[in-house]
Amino acid sequence: MLSRLFASGFALLLLPAAALAAERPVVVELFTSEGCSSCPPADAYLTDLSHAGRDVLPLAFHVTYWNGLGWRDPFSLDAATQRQARYGSRFGDGSYTPEMVVDGAHGFVGSERGAVGAAIREARQNRTAASVSVSRQDGQISIAVGAGSGTGRLLLIGFDTEHRTAVGRGENTGRTLTESNIVRSIRPVGQWSGAPVTLNAALPVGQDVAVILEAPDGRIVGATRLGDAS
Repeated sequence: MLSRLFASGFALLLLPAAALAAERPVVVELFTSEGCSSCPPADAYLTDLSHAGRDVLPLAFHVTYWNGLGWRDPFSLDAATQRQARYGSRFGDGSYTPEMVVDGAHGFVGSERGAVGAAIREARQNRTAASVSVSRQDGQISIAVGAGSGTGRLLLIGFDTEHRTAVGRGENTGRTLTESNIVRSIRPVGQWSGAPVTLNAALPVGQDVAVILEAPDGRIVGATRLGDAS
């Protein structure tokens, strides 16, 4: 069952092409819910992507709008719902589950492996990037962005690598769901205006850490995770 929640429009700005840098991972965002019976195949695809290599950064954003329909997803975040609503306004298709967004540029039904896979391959060929690195230092996260063309905001994301959940109510009653790269926190930590920048931030909630550099139009122009060189 696909659930749709239509959102209001928002201002769309354009970003000049960012300077090419070392290859960065293609970011795949899955908007999902444990209350949605159509979501487990997309969750399984995201798990496969998480095991396929470091050139894709798959992240599962659990939305809140299923919580009143029989099962409250323990990983749901208001920030995930709001992030998807912004994409829905840009893409003109509202919010639904499961949805995968590739590099902040295109949205697809998350279980459609062929369409998402083709978009990932295209993104690999055409990605632009600003160099982004992240490290852990003295109990904090240190983020560095190299020089480039354009502007963007830095998002710090904490995520858990895997959870298994026995669902007791709702559309997935009786199922045990295995889910990967579940986003537990997301927050903006700074701006980038083309000049090199280094900043420190408190560790986010979650087992692992990712950083995304997002252009004003929502497209992703830089990304890395803790331990990656980018």
